[in-house]
Amino acid sequence: MLQRAAPWVLAEAAQSKSDSLLVVSWNVENFLDYRTDTTGRYTRKRFYTKCNAIAKTLLLIAEREGRLPDAVALMEVGDRFVLERLIRDTPLRKLDYGIVHYESPDRRGIDCALLYRCGTMRLLGAARKPLLDSAGAVMPTRDILLAEFDSLAILVNHHPSKVGADSELRRAIAMRRMTEVMDSLGSRRILAVGDFNDDVWHDGSPGTIKYNGAWEKIDGHFARGAIEVRETVFADPCLTERDRSFGGLKPRRAFVGPRWNGGVSDHYPIVLKIYYICKNKPTPTCLLNAE
Repeated sequence: MLQRAAPWVLAEAAQSKSDSLLVVSWNVENFLDYRTDTTGRYTRKRFYTKCNAIAKTLLLIAEREGRLPDAVALMEVGDRFVLERLIRDTPLRKLDYGIVHYESPDRRGIDCALLYRCGTMRLLGAARKPLLDSAGAVMPTRDILLAEFDSLAILVNHHPSKVGADSELRRAIAMRRMTEVMDSLGSRRILAVGDFNDDVWHDGSPGTIKYNGAWEKIDGHFARGAIEVRETVFADPCLTERDRSFGGLKPRRAFVGPRWNGGVSDHYPIVLKIYYICKNKPTPTCLLNAE
């Protein structure tokens, strides 16, 4: 059961600290519009239960970090409707989150999205960056989402899965495309986050997903420019259940097959503190309004 967040996080007095930004990245696993869900699993009640669970998790992160997330990158989002409901029909409605979202050509109908606090981040522009095959055709998978703010560019990624004979090639294309987009931004401060479907960060630190009893960390970040990023996995008990098949714990999913399980996702969110580094100081400092 998700706990109620402390009242202070619901107030406008909960201002972002001036020396950094706080970013959350989370694959929220099939966060689908109950009105068009072809699997038949979501009902209106289950959908709003998941909306509230995601919102309360973000407020729990805010309580732990002492501030609200300035940006929230989400993967496996069904459409704009679910994002609208998330920020308007949950405790997030008391806050000032805006939405960046584009429909992608993914066969499952899932997209990447970004929520951002309008009071702390000024959006300059956004675009979808589709993946292209060797013939230049758009691939039927998730686009990379690019959102450019006054002091930081954020790329939201959900790279192709490990399923299929050509899965490694498709992920290589996605990584190359992401690198091309980052290169096109020049010397700007850049943060690329998301579900990369590759266990490239797992060095004994906590994982973000458990597959067949083994922890993997396929959710992470890449950064460029004058920033320092400190990342943690938010493996809170409210998002966790016992692993009855392999022992230990695992993230608690909303559904296990067709059965409602009452959780949120098979991924834990990651929490990133972004510090802007001043050239004449070795430690992070506030350069939110400088370029």
